[in-house]
Amino acid sequence: MKRPRPARRALLVAACLIPVIAVAAWQALPPDRDSLTTVTVTRGAIENSVTALGTLQPRRYVDVGAQASGQIQKIHAEAGDQVKAGQLLVEIDPSTQKAKLDASRYAIENLKAQLQEQKALHELARQKYQRQQRLAAGNATREEDVQTAKAELSATQARVDMFQAQILQAQASLRSDEAELGYTRIYAPMDGTVVAVDARVGQTLNAQQQTPLILRIAKLSPMTVWAEVSEADIGHVKPGMTAYFTTLSGGNRRWTSTVRQILPIPPKPLNETSQGSGSPTSSNKSGTGRVVLYTVLLDVDNSDNALMAEMTTQVFFVASSVKDALTAPVAALLGTHSADKQIARVVAKNGRIEEREVRLGISDRLRVQVLDGLNEGDHLLIGPATGNGG
Repeated sequence: MKRPRPARRALLVAACLIPVIAVAAWQALPPDRDSLTTVTVTRGAIENSVTALGTLQPRRYVDVGAQASGQIQKIHAEAGDQVKAGQLLVEIDPSTQKAKLDASRYAIENLKAQLQEQKALHELARQKYQRQQRLAAGNATREEDVQTAKAELSATQARVDMFQAQILQAQASLRSDEAELGYTRIYAPMDGTVVAVDARVGQTLNAQQQTPLILRIAKLSPMTVWAEVSEADIGHVKPGMTAYFTTLSGGNRRWTSTVRQILPIPPKPLNETSQGSGSPTSSNKSGTGRVVLYTVLLDVDNSDNALMAEMTTQVFFVASSVKDALTAPVAALLGTHSADKQIARVVAKNGRIEEREVRLGISDRLRVQVLDGLNEGDHLLIGPATGNGG
């Protein structure tokens, strides 16, 4: 027996409405948490730091130069050699200095001979004057002859004094020539390592205008990091602040130190002129502004010689740090009017979203310390609160 047509039509309408009702019911239910993009509140260490690049240099070093001109005859050290204070390093041809020294000695001998002659003439003049004085007492000579004898005595005394002064001057010159001869043998001024040799055997040195550099000696422990900190960050760096650095060759190793000094004036750019046209203000106005970097010095022990001069370092100046702190990603927080409070959207297991006000501590730019408002293991929403991410 056939079903009545009105009943069949009602069944067809009900069948069509079932999908629509199902979709509406699915949209009314909250999405599952696994379908949302979330991050978890965890515990860990947070470090608020300023980063900078630096270069390693020996803390103590000395450039050994030549104070005497001449040709290098021998160099007794090579780069990498360990030397002791007083050790002979370089010998320069002493021929010119020896000749000058001999000439100074001969000049002194000549002056001494002339001095003896003048002393003899002075003694003769003294005797003449005394004889004229005796004759004048008996009215047996003229007053003019007495005055002449007196003047001759004074003149010979003056010449004696002159030659004595010339001898002293020549002796001072002799000491200078002796010192210059000594400069032809160059000795190490301190214990250390020869880190550079800038001269060669047979090279002729001219020390008249400036001191030629021959080699450099350095103590490789401690080393100093010369870190360049931008003017935007230099206000956060203080003397005595804890810092650490890494090197390209050091792998995961960290070297810990403290800030020894902050140089008050940044290095001048090479194109800066004395007229001030290269000052930061004028450069910015012309559209060619530069980044201002300040030099910060840190010392570090290098007893194992793992650090070498000119190594590049990445330095971290630690302003504050906490361990085993409750942390959340910065990207999971929404800003408010307060700098130390943010809004976090916590996603429950059933997908429901709850907004919480969170009190924050220090941050390392990626994660932030949570002081209040969240618990370990909470899931925080990132992005829109939709199941498909749209």
